[in-house]
Amino acid sequence: MGSIRNSHASAQTSSGAPALAEKNAPAQAASAAGLSPAGVIWSVFREDRFFLVLSVFIGIFAGLAVVCFRFAIDWSRIYLLGTGAELSPWRLILAPALAGLAIAVLTIHVFPAARGSGVNQTKAALYIYDGYIPFKTAIGKFIASSVAIGAGHSLGPEDPSLQIGATLASAIGRRMKLSRDRMRLLAPVGAAAGLAAAFNAPISAVLFVIEEVIGRWTAGILGSVVLSAVSSVVVMRSFLGSESLFRIPPVELRRPSELVAYCILGIIGGFASVAFSSGIGALRPRCRNMPQWTQYLQPAVAGALIGLIAVLGAPQVMGAGYEYMDEAMHGQFTWQFLAILAALKILATLLSFVSGTPGGMFAPTLFIGAMLGAAVGGAEHALLPHFHYTAGTYALVGMGVLFAGFLRAPMTSVFMVLEVSGNYTIIVPVIVANTFAYVISRALQPVPIFDVLSRQDGLDLPSMEELREEDVLRVEDAMQPSPGPVLECDDSLDRGFLEQEKSSCPFLMVRLPANGWACLEQKQAEAWMREGRGGYALGTLLTDARIPYVHPDQPLDTVLRYVDRWPVVPVVNRANLRKLEGVISQRDVLARYRDFGGE
Repeated sequence: MGSIRNSHASAQTSSGAPALAEKNAPAQAASAAGLSPAGVIWSVFREDRFFLVLSVFIGIFAGLAVVCFRFAIDWSRIYLLGTGAELSPWRLILAPALAGLAIAVLTIHVFPAARGSGVNQTKAALYIYDGYIPFKTAIGKFIASSVAIGAGHSLGPEDPSLQIGATLASAIGRRMKLSRDRMRLLAPVGAAAGLAAAFNAPISAVLFVIEEVIGRWTAGILGSVVLSAVSSVVVMRSFLGSESLFRIPPVELRRPSELVAYCILGIIGGFASVAFSSGIGALRPRCRNMPQWTQYLQPAVAGALIGLIAVLGAPQVMGAGYEYMDEAMHGQFTWQFLAILAALKILATLLSFVSGTPGGMFAPTLFIGAMLGAAVGGAEHALLPHFHYTAGTYALVGMGVLFAGFLRAPMTSVFMVLEVSGNYTIIVPVIVANTFAYVISRALQPVPIFDVLSRQDGLDLPSMEELREEDVLRVEDAMQPSPGPVLECDDSLDRGFLEQEKSSCPFLMVRLPANGWACLEQKQAEAWMREGRGGYALGTLLTDARIPYVHPDQPLDTVLRYVDRWPVVPVVNRANLRKLEGVISQRDVLARYRDFGGE
């Protein structure tokens, strides 16, 4: 009876089976250990509370690691490129080239797992390796990425910080000997902490990790991810200050007609995103399939070409480029030069990333978006002088546009711009422009860039975008009408037996008190009739035979928890739990899945 009620209670939630299993695992372990119900509740509460506290400490350690990472990048830049206002042309070419040689040796012989941005590697730890990331990976990512970014390779620190945070969390979990389920959750918890500290934006970090890495919302995961992100940002700000990465100028939307201009920006940004992602998807496998000896030279050649671009008049494309995004927001470049910088940054990032140089794509994406946004706004103002133009507004919207179109994280792109700007008047332009960019990118590049990279690496990781767009089968798609009349608990067994004979139905549904349901099976009814119980009320006979019910809108896989124990499961109305919408059986579920697979 108790187990039936527990199953019934779980059926009334719309969360997935993995979340329920994760939530109930401690309770099942405690029950197996012989604890009382009160002991089980205390065990679950204690473990959940411990995990939340552990998330805070993960955030602290990740924040400290990111602070050291930022210092390492700055020191590498000073040592390799110098501190003068005018950088030596030879140094601009040689520093990234020699750094590329050193990085190639490190990533080929010492830290092979340090290549790439780090997002897919963290996702793989969650879905393939039970949350395990070798601590050596964090060391390699720290060293190689700080040298690469400091030397001027066109990459950013956010993605490596995400992987460093995830690796620290994995190491802490192994040290604490946590269960496999908890270990799997630690990787995204640490990832959120590392990304939040690197970008100084906890909300965006939480959304990105849930939107792109985890892919599902549960209260336990959300609480841990939020605590780790907030604690890491607090640590980072205590060392580096609370200032934003950019000096945000006043942003505003004066007239609704300006939205047309932002639509144009979204369209252009969508095509730029496709060009960027298509270039990476096409060039990366070609570079990896080149002879082995070229793997040592590819980062060096990429660094030399980026240095040459800098010598020819565009040093802004080197490194993360935050300071130049700030200058673009304050209108310190012409729109023609901004457009050139956006194109050159795409080229420079392609060279760095496809060569296998460790580093992230967040900063380059924001750089391209800022330059492209300000360029589009400036061009529109040049063509229509009466048109209101604020470089900062267009640059910020452009950041969101490229983020939505290239990284394909639409929710994160909106909140990132809001969090960076601190001004909610910009939300309508951001949503409008991001929507155009996202739709165009999806139409022209069906596979998101992170999925492209994971498949090139031979990993079959879940595509969060595909999961969001996937058609979901629901109970209403497979349920059948009740084959006979619905009986009441006060009806006698005689009436129930008679109705079964009339309808030739092997079972009938019976309403029980307190919105309960039971199934009167023909074999059981015949046995009770032989015992002379024909005058008994069905409610008396079926007191201990309650079965769980489901609702028409629930996912179809919810029914799989029950159909192996009961011949049919009632489907009831959410507004009236005594109203039977239909019934569903194991055969109905399997038939619908079989038909769905052939569509």
